[in-house]
Amino acid sequence: MGRFLLHRLLRLLPATWAILSIIFLLSRSFSQQQLATGRLADVSSTAHSASGAQRELAERQLRARLGLAEPLFYFSAAPRATAGLAARWQWNGTTNQYHRWLRQLSRAELGFSFRDEQPVTALLQRSLGYTLPLTAGAAACTIGLAWLAAPYLGWPRRRRSALLSALYLLDALPLFVVALLLLLLLANPDMLAWFPAYGLGREDPAASGLAQLQFRLYYLALPILALTLVSLPALIVQLDAALRQELRADYVVTARAKGLPEALVMRRHALRNALLPALTLLTELLPGLVAGSVVVELVYSLPGMGRRLAEAAAAHDYPVLLGGVLLIALVRLVAQVLADVLYFLTDPRIRLSQ
Repeated sequence: MGRFLLHRLLRLLPATWAILSIIFLLSRSFSQQQLATGRLADVSSTAHSASGAQRELAERQLRARLGLAEPLFYFSAAPRATAGLAARWQWNGTTNQYHRWLRQLSRAELGFSFRDEQPVTALLQRSLGYTLPLTAGAAACTIGLAWLAAPYLGWPRRRRSALLSALYLLDALPLFVVALLLLLLLANPDMLAWFPAYGLGREDPAASGLAQLQFRLYYLALPILALTLVSLPALIVQLDAALRQELRADYVVTARAKGLPEALVMRRHALRNALLPALTLLTELLPGLVAGSVVVELVYSLPGMGRRLAEAAAAHDYPVLLGGVLLIALVRLVAQVLADVLYFLTDPRIRLSQ
């Protein structure tokens, strides 16, 4: 197990380095663009009231604060002194933007927001406090409902076809349509006002932990339900296809011949092996829920990371936007490793050589 996990982690190193490098180049490019157009506060505040020398000084100070005054990478091509001399490569050592950015990233420092002038890490951390319960609750509900629905996939052909048709119809609906329909049906005073329409309300600091949890779940019920309804069909359809194949296997025929109940054959024998192909969808589930939280948090006015990233994109706040992209990419890589580990634990036939 240790060798297998080490092998998977080593295989992720090139992908991690590529993601980090791309995000670094985008952050440098966007910072240069913002600086050139004068959208940053330090430059725009002196654009009309200062002389040329003062504006140049403010720009140099801002470049130094953003780390743009140093060379971009460990080595670079020195500019030609005259037209007759060719450019030459020079080694910049560790005094470069890339090394400084990696050093800051190792300390969880993602720079400062262009709009709020606050640390990006602190902004994302506050937003994750709302997004993590939302995505974790939706993931738990999706997996739990798929597990509960699995025995019903063994229904007769007609009833099973009706169930799959309903799932295909649900899968065809976009997330924002599902979120709005739930809002109109379950948070509408003219129909069923069971849940709040938006926001998270105001928690009572003096309330007990259980009361605060119930209060938070009351406001997150519709967002979790929307994410669950959108994620559930693909998982059940994949589970159904794998289960159809397993039910024709010899060991299932043998179990039925021994007189075991159909529910026991389904859960103890067929379902366990049918879960293996569904693990690939579990890899996509968590990143997909994080991406879906953008829509859900905008519809229900939740102060989570999805809404934060949408507002950052609208305001050209690139440090916050790229910090969120980096976090989602790392979650995707971790999910892939988790799926490989689950494969290894659930199927003893899988070995490192495979």
